[in-house]
Formats: sequence, C-alpha cells, structure tokens
Amino acid sequence: MPELSTKINGTEKSAEIKAEYKKFIGRKILFIFSTIILIIIIAGIAATLGPYQISVLEVYSIVWHGIPKILLNLDFILSHSFKDFSLTYFTKEESIIWFLRLPPIVMAILAGVGLGIAGTTMQGVVRNPLASPYTLGIASAAGFGAALAIILGAGFATGQNIIIAANAFFFALCSSFIIYGISRYKGVSPETMILAGIALMYLFSAMTGVLQFFGEEKAVVGVVYWMFGSLAGASWDKLFVMFIVLIICIPLIMLKSWDLNTLSTGDERAKSLGVNVNRTRVVCFMLASLVTAGVICFTGTIGFIGLVAPHMCRMIIGGDNRYLIPASGLFGAVVLLSASILARPPIAPSFIPVGLVTAFLGVPMFLYLILRRRKEFW
Repeated sequence: MPELSTKINGTEKSAEIKAEYKKFIGRKILFIFSTIILIIIIAGIAATLGPYQISVLEVYSIVWHGIPKILLNLDFILSHSFKDFSLTYFTKEESIIWFLRLPPIVMAILAGVGLGIAGTTMQGVVRNPLASPYTLGIASAAGFGAALAIILGAGFATGQNIIIAANAFFFALCSSFIIYGISRYKGVSPETMILAGIALMYLFSAMTGVLQFFGEEKAVVGVVYWMFGSLAGASWDKLFVMFIVLIICIPLIMLKSWDLNTLSTGDERAKSLGVNVNRTRVVCFMLASLVTAGVICFTGTIGFIGLVAPHMCRMIIGGDNRYLIPASGLFGAVVLLSASILARPPIAPSFIPVGLVTAFLGVPMFLYLILRRRKEFW
C-alpha cells in the first residue's frame, strides 16, 4: 500500500508538472501572437500618417484588395516596374499606400525582425547579454563600407544607392569572417569572439573617421546621414533582397535553437549532450552576421534593437531560444515600427532618421531593464 500511494503521488506530481509546463508554453505562444497583432495595428496606424488623409480601415481594405491585383499582374511588374504598375492599375489612394507608405513600414518590420533575431542569436553564441550586431563590430564595418562608397563618389542623388548597399554588405561580411578567422586561430570561445568584435568596432569606426576627415563636405554629409539610420530610402526592390536574406537565414537559425539552448549551460555540458560546440557557434554567428548585413546595408546603422528586444522578451517568456528567437524578432519589429511613427514630425514631410529615435528610446528602456531587474534573467 505505501508503494501504491507513492506511485499515485508521483503520477499526480508528474501531471501537475506537465500542466504547468503547458501553461508556460501557452504564455509564450500567446505573447508571440499578441506581438503579431500589435505589428498589424501599428502598421495600420503608420500607413495613415501623411498629408493625404486615409483611415486605418481604408488602409487595411486597400492592402487586402491590392494583393490579388499584384499577384494577377506579376508579369507586368516584372517587365516594367512596380511604379508603372501602380500608375496603371491602382487608384490614387491605392498608389499612395502601396508605392509611398507601405515600403518604409515593411522595411521597418523586416529590419526589426532581422536585428532582433540577430541580437538574440549573437547573445546565445557568446553567452553575453551585451552582445549585439554593433558591439561585435559588424555595424561599424558596414558603416565603413558605406562611407568608402560615398566618399569615392557613390552619392545618394546619383542613383548609386545599390553601390553603397553592396559595399556596406561586403564589409559587414568581411568583419564577420575576420572574427571567425581569429576565433579559429585562437579557439572558438565566446571571449575571443567578443574581444575580436570590440577591436574591429573601434578599428572600423576610426577608419570611417579618417574618411570623413579627408572627404569633401557634401560626401561627409551623406556619410553622417547614412550612419544615422533611416527608412526613407525604402523601395520594393530593396525589400525583396532583404526578404530573401531573412527567409533563407532565419529558418536555419531556428534549426539551431536547441543547440543554442545547450550552449547556455556551458561548453562542456553541451558537448556531453552531443552538440558540436565550435560548429554551432560559427554557423550561428555567420548566419546572424548575414542577417545583420542584409538589413543595415539598406537602412544604415539602427541601434539598440538587437540589444533591447532580446532582453525584454527574455524577461517575459524566458530564455528558451525556440520561442525567444521569433519573439525577439517580432518585438524588434514593434519597437522599430513605433520609432518610425515617432520619426515623422507633424510639420515637415520628411523623416527624422529612425536610428536617432531608436537611440532615444533604447537608452531609457535599457536603463529601465537594469533598474527593474531583481534577479539574473540571462
């Protein structure tokens, strides 16, 4: 009888643990779906902002009815351009939404998702809460690449934006390969990757400063504007390239989410669980670098998204990367979309560089996280 009683108690306790676990997982899934709904709401509000008044419901209706038109006329878009398509098949309101207002909104969503996921992945790789695409030198390298292109004559007004983006993308990847090479030479450890990233951050920042010092005034202004970070140059062709990079890299990162969980327990424990620690660290870091490069080559350096979004999500839903990675990406989109709304002054028709707004939002948000933290949540 005592054995039977113990068995029953053990079964009840196991059932309670399973119920509690399901409840905890349900909270994570609810947070993810709530964030998606919040993105849709904020995007609808953002699309109403402008001199031509369009209501939120009209925005949703225009988008919903515009998708079939686009899908049925893809051959026209491919043979001409989206601008010609909007002038031919869309009404005035539809052209304003699809051609003028949606590209910056979609870019904010894609950039926020990319930077949030890249930041979470890098923090998991190096097991350091301060890791981000910027503290590891990737953004500084992209800034140097863009500055080099602008100083050498690829101005914003000359239609050579693609050269600037390509140069930023190339140097961002160069930075990640340098970190990889140093790590392979000294051993792929979190400390080596962090120190190499910080060194490269200062190196590329100094090189960018040298270019600005010797560059012409007009080119230097272009460099400074690019490094502020902006969504004003958004277009559907850029968004297509950014989307392709994200749709390739993010599923691969998600496949490594369980391995990232094991890395948080320490290298020796991860090895004992059958994880190839060095390969996991290198693959995840390179994928996160590619995502970062694919975003900031078009937006410029937008800071704090990859640092704040993972921390806030980690405090709410915990550190399980299977849920933390998508949640951080979606929350990053919420933050960047909100910043893009604040970056639109009520008087001037132009954008304030969104990178400045995210810095102003990120600093108090980050300090709040530090002051409110009662225990370690890493």
